[in-house]
Amino acid sequence: MNHFIELIDGFLSLFILIYALAVMFSYTLLASISYDTLKKYLKNNRKVNYNKVLDSNLSPTISIIAPAYNEENTIIDNIKSILSVHYQNFEVIIVNDGSKDGTLSKIIKEFQLVPYNYAYRTEIKTQIIRKIYRSNLPEFDKLIVVDKENGGKADALNAGINVASSKYITSIDVDCILEEDALIKMIKPFLQTNKKVIATGGVIRIANSCEVTNGKITKVNVPKSLLARVQVVEYLRAFLLGRMAWSRMDGLLLISGAFGMFDREIVIKCGAYSTKTVGEDMELLVRMRRYMVDNDLEYEVQFIPDPLCWTEVPEDLNILTRQRNRWTRGTIETLLMHKKMFLNPKYKTLGMLSYPYWFTFEFLAPLIEFFGFIFLVLMTIFGIVDWQFFVVLFLMIYSFAFMFNMFSLYIEEKTFAQYKKFHQLYKLALAALLEPFLFHPIVVYSAVKGNLNYLSGNKSWGEMSRKGFDRSNL
Repeated sequence: MNHFIELIDGFLSLFILIYALAVMFSYTLLASISYDTLKKYLKNNRKVNYNKVLDSNLSPTISIIAPAYNEENTIIDNIKSILSVHYQNFEVIIVNDGSKDGTLSKIIKEFQLVPYNYAYRTEIKTQIIRKIYRSNLPEFDKLIVVDKENGGKADALNAGINVASSKYITSIDVDCILEEDALIKMIKPFLQTNKKVIATGGVIRIANSCEVTNGKITKVNVPKSLLARVQVVEYLRAFLLGRMAWSRMDGLLLISGAFGMFDREIVIKCGAYSTKTVGEDMELLVRMRRYMVDNDLEYEVQFIPDPLCWTEVPEDLNILTRQRNRWTRGTIETLLMHKKMFLNPKYKTLGMLSYPYWFTFEFLAPLIEFFGFIFLVLMTIFGIVDWQFFVVLFLMIYSFAFMFNMFSLYIEEKTFAQYKKFHQLYKLALAALLEPFLFHPIVVYSAVKGNLNYLSGNKSWGEMSRKGFDRSNL
């Protein structure tokens, strides 16, 4: 019996070692590609005159769609922030998704809204739209407010797409803060390539503890909360060292729901956002890419590494775990809905590399870590743990994780340098040091729970209430 257990121990130890090496190799490769791509982007971007797009009345029209549900505390400042972006031809569509608080009444009062007989085509089935409003004030002539029955975020976005009159749509979380030139930089790829660009995504940065004036980030601070501070490191790692590389390899599977731009025609042809998943942002992009491949259409999806959008991340542990739980369920749903792509050469990089990577290192990784921990506990009980192997493996993985986090901070400072003071970098470096111990176990726990919730049929979104920005700075 002991011999059999030792064989199992040896096999699983070897598997964990090989898996850890594969993870480190893939991360290193992605980081190398990202770094090279970032250098080329910054070099080429110096030559771009964004004012030509900004000043041109012929610039493409863009509809910014922002769903809102029970946002009465911050909705006015959020709308003013979105309206203040620098661009010629755009409209802002706020979709009140059946809020139960005073969200709609506050918007009506502040912007002097009146019911408007707005003609639109119902190209996507949604919950009933009650009324559409526009402002009597000329300074808010770009604002459209849609009041509809509650249907969830995806349904609200689809209602906004129906109402939108522009060629391109931008989905945004209503509480995000856009950089003034965000739309100009997001639209640029649509104008510069011979291939049809169907979507672009940008970097999302964390606004917790930042100073906000008139709906704009006026001073970037490191979050006071350690939980939020660790997420700064995580976001830098994910966006600058992950999505940049996947964009370069034409294998990007996810554009953040907080801020993305899409070709409206392709979105509609694909059926728009799915209300059957809690990961509607990832699922839409995958479906759009499948549509283009299945119809033999040349296309591109591009990623903009500039910090274009700032959002608040959870500082409450319960809210964070619910968020990561939902992200896990969304990933599972998307991978299962598009399982046809798995190792399918028809989909090229998507099928042969992106999908297997997400399945192996995004979906399976937390489960492997969790069961690896259970395995360690059991082997300890049986008294056959090779502690020398375990300690060496742990130090190897931890050292790599810390150095990878530090490399993401280095890339940030070499490129966009949002954190300019030494004490800010010191705090982020400390967060990078603590992340594997304090934050990563939370992510693993949330992912495991997300798998269990998925198997039990749990489709809930979960309460995602936010602390909100310091209103004294607004």
